Amino acid sequence: MHANQLVLGIEGGGTKTEWVLLSSEGNAVKHGALPAANLRLISDNALEKMFGVLPMEATHVGAYLAGCVNDADRARLFALVQKAWPNAQISVGSDRDSGFATCFGNDDGICVIAGTGSAVTGRKNGRIEKAGGWGQLLGDKGGGYNLAVQALRFVLSNYDIDHRVDELGAQILRTLALNRLEDLVAWAADADKMSVAKLAPVVFEAAKHGQHEMLEAVQFGAHILAEFTRAVALRLDLSRPKVRLLGGLFGHHPEYADLFKDYLSDLLPGADVGVCARSGALGAAWLAGKGGTQNAECKMEGDAIDVAELAAALTEQRNPRSEKLDQMTTPELVDLFVAEENYVVEALEATRESIISAVDLVGAALKNGGRLFYVGAGTSGRLGVLDASEIPPTFSASTELVQGIIAGGARALHSAVEGAEDQPEAGAFTVVERGLTSRDVLCGLAASGRTPFVLGALQRAREIGAKTILLTCNPARRRSEMPWDVEIDLPTGPELVTGSTRLKAGTATKIVLNILSTCAMIRLGKVRGNLMIDVNVSNEKLRDRAVRLVRLGRGCSYDEARALLTATNWNVRSALERK
Repeated sequence: MHANQLVLGIEGGGTKTEWVLLSSEGNAVKHGALPAANLRLISDNALEKMFGVLPMEATHVGAYLAGCVNDADRARLFALVQKAWPNAQISVGSDRDSGFATCFGNDDGICVIAGTGSAVTGRKNGRIEKAGGWGQLLGDKGGGYNLAVQALRFVLSNYDIDHRVDELGAQILRTLALNRLEDLVAWAADADKMSVAKLAPVVFEAAKHGQHEMLEAVQFGAHILAEFTRAVALRLDLSRPKVRLLGGLFGHHPEYADLFKDYLSDLLPGADVGVCARSGALGAAWLAGKGGTQNAECKMEGDAIDVAELAAALTEQRNPRSEKLDQMTTPELVDLFVAEENYVVEALEATRESIISAVDLVGAALKNGGRLFYVGAGTSGRLGVLDASEIPPTFSASTELVQGIIAGGARALHSAVEGAEDQPEAGAFTVVERGLTSRDVLCGLAASGRTPFVLGALQRAREIGAKTILLTCNPARRRSEMPWDVEIDLPTGPELVTGSTRLKAGTATKIVLNILSTCAMIRLGKVRGNLMIDVNVSNEKLRDRAVRLVRLGRGCSYDEARALLTATNWNVRSALERK
């Protein structure tokens, strides 16, 4: 590689898109992950948005995506990459190409990929042979999607026979946050390949606990991939090939790699088998740099953590009032937790002026046709989604008006999603995907004030011209060079359980969100006096509430109020205003 050369490698698969920006020395300057990018399943517009949050300073760009299999695909991908990086040297292809380059560079061998899909690729003296990789409808045996589909079909077949939800079915429902097996039908109608493949860990867990059918499915998957590998080796006349295993199934489930090795040792005794733990984005960068990074270290280490900054965060410090928490009686514990909530009130009072500014900012934006977006990770993200989800039924507002964005998507609402909050580019991408405009307000939620996903979203919102609010529980945080439009730093102090921001920090954050969204609805005229006149009457409890609201608002009897509501199709506002 030449000095000052910056090589961007992008590998898009069925589960996620990994990228890395390499320096001329072959070290990672930046790296991260974005949503899945199968060329056959993603629109040009979506790809343009994704490319738009990646480093523009790259001099060489290699984009290698699943589904890029023929000349027309490569021409389409090349045009999109060239549009994003008009002055860069560009190479494009399939994730099979980048996967092989990750494992072997210029060397010969066989790469076995098992992630959402599966594929086997071998090379000898420039000759390429392949097996598998036909997509979820025709092939991908041994991949995550294929294993998950087998589990779903098995569970539903059992249910049809004895009308009983077995343990595997119960685990699938828990994973998908569904209540009934019948709900799988609605889920499957909208589920994409990636969503189905995310059930693969359930299959491996069931196999590990001796569930016979799932153990057979896992064994068959490993065996068929070994068969494919032997077939490729025979066609290439490789009697003792190097075989490298790549992809999430091998990386996250070592037992799968062990099964594959056992089967291949019988089918191809001379093979040298190993797991490649490197990111496929490195192979994409290697191809983009024309092999110039082959001997470089290509380190993809995590971003260095500022230990001093983290230690200074109040939410990470130890609370002296709870140092003997494990020795307290139940009454002492309850009294302590109740008393600790006093600090929430003090924190809200201390930030009163900032909260007022935020309310005015949001109210003005919504009155002028804008929207309110909450962006957060973990507890903060869940609180944002919760507040946003309560606005439509309470005020009959559009689901577009107040929106919650959580790092890791819907799965993060009930499960931790590894590394979801660590990527500023992912935060920026979600903002672009949601169509944020200069009329909108984006409120970033981060107890520590330092969550990369949130800061990336805020930065992109600022570039778009939207108003920005940062809500934290860490007054000691490091300030950005350019402040956000409003910054609220709630001094809730150390938690009773050190670092557990679902406690006081979570309570204080939820109260501020209550204030922001409710005051905005008041400014939009959705509250008269203290009555919610636009409530969505969708069940018996709300019918009764609606009748009481109309009775209070008009000063009439309960029966008269009910008759008015019946005549106005249960529209509280219309019933109140009817002559």
